[in-house]
Amino acid sequence: MSCAAHEAGGPVAGASTRCRGRSSPGRGELAALRHHLSPAAARSQGTTALLHVGHACHLAHTQQHPPATTTHAPVPVAYVLVPPGATAKALAAEFARYPGIPVTARMPQAQITDAVCHTYNKVGVRLVLIDEIHRLSPRTTTGAETTDLLKDLTERIKATLVYAGIDVTTTALFSGVRGAQLAGRASLVECGAFPARLGKHEPFRELIAEVEAALDLRAHRAGTLPRHAAYLHQRTAGRIGNLTRLIRQAAITSILDDTERITKTSLDQVRLDHLAETQHRPATNEPRAPRR
Repeated sequence: MSCAAHEAGGPVAGASTRCRGRSSPGRGELAALRHHLSPAAARSQGTTALLHVGHACHLAHTQQHPPATTTHAPVPVAYVLVPPGATAKALAAEFARYPGIPVTARMPQAQITDAVCHTYNKVGVRLVLIDEIHRLSPRTTTGAETTDLLKDLTERIKATLVYAGIDVTTTALFSGVRGAQLAGRASLVECGAFPARLGKHEPFRELIAEVEAALDLRAHRAGTLPRHAAYLHQRTAGRIGNLTRLIRQAAITSILDDTERITKTSLDQVRLDHLAETQHRPATNEPRAPRR
């Protein structure tokens, strides 16, 4: 699966649409649709895009296959976070953690892997989201064994795997024989910032409108935030994580001061993290030293 960084509707929406279309392949297509890679730059929205894809695919699967009241509900999507310096056994345990498979320290890796494959197939997992994949390095012995585990899981679990990480194309992830095998199985999904304008579309303004529609503030006027799209894009650099934090904090403040509405003034009073503030807020001219 490939997705341009600035697809109409935004990179997150584009990735969601394409992943959703491939998350339920037919039996003959499974081998060809195993891997998708979602590279994101540092401070980008890779995890946000990944969770959005998972949420969209879960909703789509539930609508197409409503769970029966007499049976356990299926689990179409699973999320796995690669721990730092993960061994193959540690990563297998992370796969087991999501559906609640009990794991003990004395259990061998093969037993954990067997339990994971059996459970994932039994509960109907069709999409596995693997975050922080850049933490793996096939160059090391531990990383090579962990990469081999992922290859084994893709052959045994009837699901599409989506990997997300920071600058994965420039890391050691694709190096060596094992890295080349992963690169040969993976398609690239670029995750960048939302553009302010893309042809006739305004993806960031549309995103703001969606976020505003979820607000439950009694005095807030619909359409207020989209009118400040240019300002919000400058404040957040078009990153969905910064945008949601900014609007959420402004909404909380409006509830505490009993105004229950968000204005440009209230948004300007919210401070984001240091990196966002120093990089994306307008630079102020420092006062010149007085002439002698």
